[in-house]
Amino acid sequence: MATIQEKLAESLEALKEYQDAHGDNLVIHGADTLGRTHTERLVNNGYLQMVIKGWYILSSPGSEGDSTVWYVSYWSFITAYLDNRFNGKWCLSPELSLYFYSGNALIPKQLIVRSESGTNNILQMPFGTSLVDIKASLPPEVVREPRYGVRLYPMEYALLMVGPDYYRRDALEARTCLASVREISPLVSVAVDGGHTTRAGRVAGALRSIGREEMADELLRMMRQVGHTVTEENPFEENVRLETFAVSPHASRIRLMWKQMRKVVLATLKVKSVQQDATAVLAMMDATYVKDSYNSLSIEGYKITEGLLERVRSGNWDPDKDEADKERRNALAARGYYQAYELLKQGVADCFSGQASAQLYVKGHQDWHFQLFEPCIQAGIVKASDLVGYRRHQVYIKNSKHTPLNPDALLDAMSALSDLMKEEENALVRAILGHFFFVYIHPYMDGNGRTARFVMNSQLVTAGYPWVVVPVERRQEYMAALEQASVEGNIEVFVRFIGSLMNGK
Repeated sequence: MATIQEKLAESLEALKEYQDAHGDNLVIHGADTLGRTHTERLVNNGYLQMVIKGWYILSSPGSEGDSTVWYVSYWSFITAYLDNRFNGKWCLSPELSLYFYSGNALIPKQLIVRSESGTNNILQMPFGTSLVDIKASLPPEVVREPRYGVRLYPMEYALLMVGPDYYRRDALEARTCLASVREISPLVSVAVDGGHTTRAGRVAGALRSIGREEMADELLRMMRQVGHTVTEENPFEENVRLETFAVSPHASRIRLMWKQMRKVVLATLKVKSVQQDATAVLAMMDATYVKDSYNSLSIEGYKITEGLLERVRSGNWDPDKDEADKERRNALAARGYYQAYELLKQGVADCFSGQASAQLYVKGHQDWHFQLFEPCIQAGIVKASDLVGYRRHQVYIKNSKHTPLNPDALLDAMSALSDLMKEEENALVRAILGHFFFVYIHPYMDGNGRTARFVMNSQLVTAGYPWVVVPVERRQEYMAALEQASVEGNIEVFVRFIGSLMNGK
């Protein structure tokens, strides 16, 4: 008779076979897909989680109560469930379509979809999320985005069909999409066919509000050319003009967020700088090293002692001869931090010789990150090729509502961040927003927090401000402030947190 372990192994083998045939983002519909016995066994042992009755997603033992499992599978579940229910004849509402087009990676609390077979019911899903299916007609064309197969309104059509309150309520998403419009003719075609003159005037006013005067004029000219009288109306509460219009919504979104958040930094953070020469700044960094590295590594979950840090700095760390050092991942992390810190010190010295502080970030952040993990390469734990460039896989932050950008968006987003750092004249803004946007984008599989704190401090010390050590005792407060900025767009809590550390509170 088979043991409990052997029976579980059989069920896991059935799951593996199904996964090999259907890919990684598995959504399993019906207990008969794997067999009722296998399904029940996998649910009871934590390898599957039920979303709603008859629908399951992959999980792992011990992840019960962890929202990450749900957020990882959310869009795959939405597509599979709605395709099954409505036979592919559905799409997100115009508002939610723009949410998707704008590069907003936050899982929406309530998803609204349209289908001619809708029932106007609310489906409750895990972690307070829900789905509303509205009985409504679909647009003449539905766009199926390539990553998850989510069905959307065409972007120009969605901009036309949302009401005026949308531009006030979801201004960031609206401006991001308006900045990404490549040509106006698709929108004009829909407006002409549907007689949407008032809506066309609203989009024209919205385009002009963000600085796209030529496109706004072209929209009005084309509408009038075919005999429609259009009155322009600005639906936004304020004008926020962009100087650069990127095809990538992620680049535009970061620019818009930076523009709004820098006002908060300037209004909130009151810290005086002290002019110092290179010798004094480098001496201060040397004196701060042990405290900073202890706290920065501890925040990331490494078990670090000051004795270990001193051994690493003094050169007494020897993983080839000392078996304790060889086996300790903590020692590798400490050595990597020391190497990155030393490289940063050299960059700071270069700033006092004429290099712009923003260039220290632009030229240095990839090298700092590489040095953090270089000892792991030497130990054979990590391949060097894994640390070249930015991550090539999706990453999720445990129990965070914020989902970092997908790998295809990283180059555009990181290029935008580098440009913003170079364009920004205020060192405090570069420090605070450089840190925040680095972790918001999350360009690496690991080491984002440590690198982000290097970004912040590189801008502070080269402008006469103290090096900021984030104490491990305040980790929860620190992470909550970053979460609030990422999810709600409220940077003030994070600004005040860093300000308290700079003022010694």
